[in-house]
Amino acid sequence: MQKMKIGLIQMGLKTSTDLEPAAIRDAMNEAHLPLIKQAAEQGVQVLCFQEVFNQPYFCPSQDSKWYAAAERVPEGPTCQMMQKLAAEHRMVIIVPIYEETETGVYYNTAAVFDADGSYLGKYHKTHIPQVAGFWEKFFFKPGQSNWPVFDTAYGKIGVYIC
Repeated sequence: MQKMKIGLIQMGLKTSTDLEPAAIRDAMNEAHLPLIKQAAEQGVQVLCFQEVFNQPYFCPSQDSKWYAAAERVPEGPTCQMMQKLAAEHRMVIIVPIYEETETGVYYNTAAVFDADGSYLGKYHKTHIPQVAGFWEKFFFKPGQSNWPVFDTAYGKIGVYIC
């Protein structure tokens, strides 16, 4: 059995939620860059971030402003940046992001980039809870991803968002 070195980056919001989602995205993506480099220097082969890592977790609200936080996968700015970083650092990167697949259709998504930067696919969060104080169904459609397993440079990886 081959060993795999895995890293996780989780951080608090680095800017005000009063800003527009694009400005929040840019600030959060920038804040992750030194940690991604540090993970690479420590030999991490597979790197993942927290759910919707580059925005606040906006589901306690029903503020439609957050729809502007959604990006296309893999064409959006965050995925394009992570794709380049995956290739640069020879690291598989799992990118949990708010995705718009077409106008008005949104998912809680994890995109997977292989160690050469190639886009392997994505997982859409399947179970979208609706509980007091969290309005996930206001923002996310349930996924039908059928629990994909990705064959990466360092082994097979299954992705799940909870």
